[in-house]
Amino acid sequence: MSAARQVKFYQVGSHAAGNRLLGPESQSDQADPGRANALTSGHRACQGCGEALGARYVLDAAQRAAGGKVIAVNATGCLEVFSTPYPETSWQLPWLHSLFGNAPAVAAGVAAALRAKGRTDVRVVGQGGDGGSVDIGFGCLSGMFERGDDVLYVCYDNEAYMNTGVQRSGATPPAARTATTQAVGEQPGAPFGQGKNLPLIAMAHEIPYVATATVAGLRDLEAKVHRAMGMRGARYLHVLVPCPLGWGTASCDTVRIARLAEQSGLFPVFEAVDGEVTDVTPIRRRVPVEEYLRPQKRYAHLFEPEVRTDVIARLQRAADRNIARFGLLAQNRAEEAVS
Repeated sequence: MSAARQVKFYQVGSHAAGNRLLGPESQSDQADPGRANALTSGHRACQGCGEALGARYVLDAAQRAAGGKVIAVNATGCLEVFSTPYPETSWQLPWLHSLFGNAPAVAAGVAAALRAKGRTDVRVVGQGGDGGSVDIGFGCLSGMFERGDDVLYVCYDNEAYMNTGVQRSGATPPAARTATTQAVGEQPGAPFGQGKNLPLIAMAHEIPYVATATVAGLRDLEAKVHRAMGMRGARYLHVLVPCPLGWGTASCDTVRIARLAEQSGLFPVFEAVDGEVTDVTPIRRRVPVEEYLRPQKRYAHLFEPEVRTDVIARLQRAADRNIARFGLLAQNRAEEAVS
């Protein structure tokens, strides 16, 4: 038998290369063969579903951080529908579903019941899509923040109501085509100046922890879940989860599209404690927003029959504003550190 050789690992598309084997203590939660596998096989998510990836990553990390003692409360939406077609379920942890708009309130009730029983070892995670979080469940979520309930709430943001036919939500970006924002008229797609930035709204409540992440940054996402689970009180995590169906992208490109959203500056990745930004994930290879928009059919009207340079320029300005606002360029951050 030949001697074992060290294996080279390369992270495709990230401009990072490694040449070492990691010990178990340094591996990601997903690399652990004993991971919780909270969302297991048998669900009915679309091929390449970003939300299925995000939910598995988040809850496996939460299970590991809490020693396997986690209760999940789920809003109505794609995640609930594709994972629990009655009487079946793909969840391998205690899991509750109530209504579209009250998942934060139900999660708060579960946390209160555990507190009344003196069960400080069991943790609660609430979760929903952007429809159930940004829109329908917004009041309950704000109440959960205001009361300081001991819940980590996770919004899996695919930027529309995907389960009911790809209608616009409060998280749908400008110019995106949906079933209710058609690509017609002088300003096609979703209008500019509407919608809600829920991470910033959560920060305005000055809760202990707010963070954003994408399914393209597994280690970053897992680290933020572990950090949040190490705290008490109301915490919020906003995860970008591309939807091949609603976005019109190839099923194999989900992670790439999420990375482009981050690298273009349209989706800033950061952390905040008590209402103040404490850390950001810098952009290592900046790309123009056009590189992010072109692979998505929901933006096809910006390129055919003619290129809408005016609309693309407005989206680029929005990305530039995010980059300046959060200091997302790695070069700028290095210069700040030196000064």
